[in-house]
Amino acid sequence: MDFFGSRNRLEDVTFFKGDAAATCLKKSQTQSKVFSIVVFGSIVNEGYLNLPEKGEEHCIFNRNDNACNYGITVGVLAFFSCLLYLALDVYFPQISSVKDRKKAVLSDIGVSAFWAFLWFVGFCFLTNQWQVSKPENNPLNEGVDAARAAITFSFFSIFTWGLLTFLAFRRFRHISFQEEYNTLFPSSSAPLP
Repeated sequence: MDFFGSRNRLEDVTFFKGDAAATCLKKSQTQSKVFSIVVFGSIVNEGYLNLPEKGEEHCIFNRNDNACNYGITVGVLAFFSCLLYLALDVYFPQISSVKDRKKAVLSDIGVSAFWAFLWFVGFCFLTNQWQVSKPENNPLNEGVDAARAAITFSFFSIFTWGLLTFLAFRRFRHISFQEEYNTLFPSSSAPLP
């Protein structure tokens, strides 16, 4: 008698790997949403200042409105992208065609890699603009923590979106294996033990 029961040991290992990957994927998507909210939220709340002698607002990042606009735009769009792919992950088990699953995962790989790149550009852009900001543009040091938070979470977002890209690539390899397996061994009416 087998000590581990009648189930195949390999199936147990595969199940736990998939379960851990799914948990990691959900955590990464949640982190990506939180990071994007922190970036655009901190810029929207404290990223614009107005000097006492002037009535108009300017961006805290070297008075470059493009830096604030970039951070807000990327943050908001990344948040919506997370929501879209979260919905796709919920719908994914209902997709019966391997080719359609492959297309969904390929789009996930492409979009996640694209967002990792955009966050890298955003991190470099915000860091550069923060570095060249003049102290006389912000004499009261307002919004300094918000600017640092936006830069820091832009940096963290590079890695969370990179992790999402890696996990989507792993899912793609699994789907490719399924497709090859289905081609080599057409479905039979009797299930294998």
